[in-house]
Amino acid sequence: MMHLIENYNLTGFITGLFTFIIIGLFHPLVIKGEYYFGTRCWWVFLLLGIACLAGTFLFHNTILSALCGVTAFSAFWGIGELFQQKKRVEKGWFPKRRGRK
Repeated sequence: MMHLIENYNLTGFITGLFTFIIIGLFHPLVIKGEYYFGTRCWWVFLLLGIACLAGTFLFHNTILSALCGVTAFSAFWGIGELFQQKKRVEKGWFPKRRGRK
């Protein structure tokens, strides 16, 4: 499989495509995380980020290492977005979960 990717110079395309998907997945993860758990779930994003950051050093494959890096820093960015999402909910831009103070 790697020969196919290298022969057709698809490394950039695959990395870009999966970066787009990863960032697209973190948007609803932040919204749903804040909705169901509030900002208490920030540590999940931190642990995921640290694990993926470690993965960047463990994989020798360029694509896997890059995707681990993208996931790691998307998770780190998600921590800040989680707290921003709380402010957006307080402003009424997003629904607040019933039963939560």
